[in-house]
This record gives sequence, C-alpha cells and structure tokens, in this order.
Amino acid sequence: METIQALTQVPQLAQPSGSPAAKVETSFGDLLNTMVTETNQRQQEADQAIQQLHAGGEQGLHEAMIAMEKADISLRYMVQVRNKVIEAYQEVMRMQV
Repeated sequence: METIQALTQVPQLAQPSGSPAAKVETSFGDLLNTMVTETNQRQQEADQAIQQLHAGGEQGLHEAMIAMEKADISLRYMVQVRNKVIEAYQEVMRMQV
C-alpha cells in the first residue's frame, strides 16, 4: 500500500530562485528504486512469516496469508509499472523525428 501511495502522490516542485523552470525533487529512477526495494522487503517478510508458521512460532496462519498477499500485490503492481514503462519506451521509439 505504501508503494501505491508513493507512486500516486505528485512530487512537490521546487522553484529555484531566478529560474523559470521547475525541478522535480524525486527522480523517476529513485521512485522505481524505492518500489523495487519495498517489493523485495515484502517478499522477505512473507518468507519469514511462512518459516515462522512452519516452525510453529508466534505467527498465525492469517498473518502469514496477509504477508503473502501483500507481497503478491506489491509484485503484481511493480510488474504493471514495468509494462507501462516498456510500452511508453516503445511508443517513443516509434516516433519519427
């Protein structure tokens, strides 16, 4: 959910003094890096939840399932963003200069 919120928020624009152009504080690459990092973290949390469930730890079945679903949704979201980036790149490459 944090990844979705991070991507749906519009970055604040910083106005350098004396410059008419606006500069974006967060680059697209940083946004993608954050998304990959959070997705990886969710996958690791799901793996730990499953291991605790198998070991008979404090983790309950419902908590493990929630962790797995969070990881699945995060991964699916990242794949969709990747697909859109590839589509946009292909569209740009089809443009005639």
